[in-house]
Amino acid sequence: MMRDLKTEYRHIPVMANEVIENLGLKPSSIFVDCTLGGAGHSILAAEKIAQSGTLVGIDEDPMAIKAASQRLEEKFPGMDFRPMQGDFVDLDQILVRAQVPGIDAILFDLGLSSPQIDFPERGFSYRVDAPLDMRRNSGKHTKTAAEVIATTNETDLARIIREYGEEKWANRIAHFIVERRAEQPIETTMQLVDVIKAAIPASARRSGGHPAKRTFQALRIEVNHELDELGTALDAAIRWLNPGGRICVISYHSLEDRIVKETFANMAKGCICPPDIPVCVCGNKPKVKIVTRKPITPSDAELEENPRSRSAKLRVAQKLDTTRD
Repeated sequence: MMRDLKTEYRHIPVMANEVIENLGLKPSSIFVDCTLGGAGHSILAAEKIAQSGTLVGIDEDPMAIKAASQRLEEKFPGMDFRPMQGDFVDLDQILVRAQVPGIDAILFDLGLSSPQIDFPERGFSYRVDAPLDMRRNSGKHTKTAAEVIATTNETDLARIIREYGEEKWANRIAHFIVERRAEQPIETTMQLVDVIKAAIPASARRSGGHPAKRTFQALRIEVNHELDELGTALDAAIRWLNPGGRICVISYHSLEDRIVKETFANMAKGCICPPDIPVCVCGNKPKVKIVTRKPITPSDAELEENPRSRSAKLRVAQKLDTTRD
C-alpha cells in the first residue's frame, strides 16, 4: 500500500506561535529550518516570507525532504524554497551549496519527528515491534541500534545509557543486555523492551513513563551522533546570521538544553581577560544577545493537544553587530 508522504509527515509544530514570534521574520527574510521534518514550522514561516523571502529547509531524511517540498509547493507555489538533504552538523557546506549570502533567522527543532516514531519499520518506537534500526539517515549512519547493542562492551553500553538516556538503572540494563545477547541476538524493539523491563525492578516501573523510554533515547542519540557536533552547528549558525538575525533552538532533554545554554552564554561574553588585568587586551566582543534568560516551555493548552511537547524548551539569541564599537 502506497503511503501519502504529505499525510504521514504532517507534524504538529512545537511552540509554533512562540517560535514564529521570536524568529522576527520579515517579507524579505532568508530563513533556515535546520530540522525541516514535516515542515510544520516552515509552513508558518513561509506565510511571513513567501512573497520575496527565501526558505532553506535542511533534513537528513530524504522522505521528510520530499514530503515537505510537496506541502510547500502546494501552499506557496513559486516560493524560493531550497530543500537541502544533509545533517545540520555540515551547516557551513550546506549553506554554501544553498547559495545564500547570510541569513536572517534560523531554527533548530531537535526532537524526533512524529513519522520517524510512527513508522514501525524504522525502529524508533518502544511500543511497536520492529527491527532495531533507529538510523535517521541509513546512507550516512551505517551502524544500527541492534549493532550497537551487539558489539558494545558492558561498560560502554552502561555509559551510553546513563549519559544519553539519564537512566539511573543504566548499569543493570547494560548487564541484562549482555547476558541476554549471549543467549540470542537482540534484534527487535520488543526484544529490547523485554530486557529493559526485566532489568528495572517492578516498583521503579510504576512511575516515570515507559521503562524503555530513556534507553531508546540513549541508543537513538548514539546511533545518530546527535550530540557530537551540536555545539559546532550552533556556532556555525550564529556565524551565518546577519546582524539582528535570530536563532531559535528547541531541545527535548537536558543534555541538548545544556549545550544550547552554554553555547549562547559563551557567545554572549564580552571581555574574557583575567580579572587582575586593569585594561582589556583580549578584544573579545559579545556576538549575541540572549533573548530568553529562561527557556520558554509549552503552555498547558499545547501540552493537552500535543503531549510529545512536554519536555520541550525553547531558547533564543540575537546576533549583534560586532563591527560597532
